[in-house]
Amino acid sequence: MTSTILSTIAERARGLAELGDDPSTSAPYWWFATVADGGDLVGVAMRTAPFEPYPLYLLAMPDDAAAALADGVLDRGEEVGGVNGLRPAADVCAERVAERTGSTVLVAMHTRLFELGELVAPAPVPGRLRSTRPDEVDLAHDWLVRFFGDADEQAGRERGAGHAETASVADIERKIREGTLWFWVGADDVPVCMVGANPPAFGVTRIAPVYTPPEHRGRGYASAATHDVSRLLRDSGARVTLFTDQANPTSNRIYQALGYAPVADTVDLRLAQPPLTGGASSP
Repeated sequence: MTSTILSTIAERARGLAELGDDPSTSAPYWWFATVADGGDLVGVAMRTAPFEPYPLYLLAMPDDAAAALADGVLDRGEEVGGVNGLRPAADVCAERVAERTGSTVLVAMHTRLFELGELVAPAPVPGRLRSTRPDEVDLAHDWLVRFFGDADEQAGRERGAGHAETASVADIERKIREGTLWFWVGADDVPVCMVGANPPAFGVTRIAPVYTPPEHRGRGYASAATHDVSRLLRDSGARVTLFTDQANPTSNRIYQALGYAPVADTVDLRLAQPPLTGGASSP
């Protein structure tokens, strides 16, 4: 369950490899690693993000294993500008990187993994859920780009301070082909909310993103759309999960009201180098 992000990336990489596509070409670092203590496997990590600061992603592991992972990455000459994943492993790894590089650990975002329990229906609202169509790629892409910045603002951060992800038209096209992107539409079939998901990986699926443009907020569309998508995914036989930004009270309230329960705390950390001191010598 807590391995949902790593499992999703691994499953996607497997699918691309079967098509003759090398996913490592889109990221400066591309690896999955196991951390062992003697002959015992104690942790798993990856570094596959195609966006800066190309963070490591850690699953749960003992503190000494998380520190050893940091040492191993630095010893092979990789620069580390971010560490994400389950706590406290991600914190320990980032602190070891900071200790060795003289950098400072900054929290970009506190997140929390939730799993759907008993699905609870929200108050009814006008409209219906439907799949996003191929001719709506540009609209869906625009909303996905806006989602990252709006989510930061809703959590009281500057736009881009928390969410470092990038969104491409190809990402939207892929989700439409997979059948994992939906709009909530009114009677006129005009979209007012968007919900996406990741295809099941090892029996677990994850909802993301959920976005309602400002002019349509406060009317229950996100609750209704997330409920219906959750039901579709649950009825397919998958365990349904999602992540929330702990600083965003609106999303946390919506998802818990629908029947999602917290599973584990995660964190997105950045490593900042100290500013240079002193000035250049006079000519």
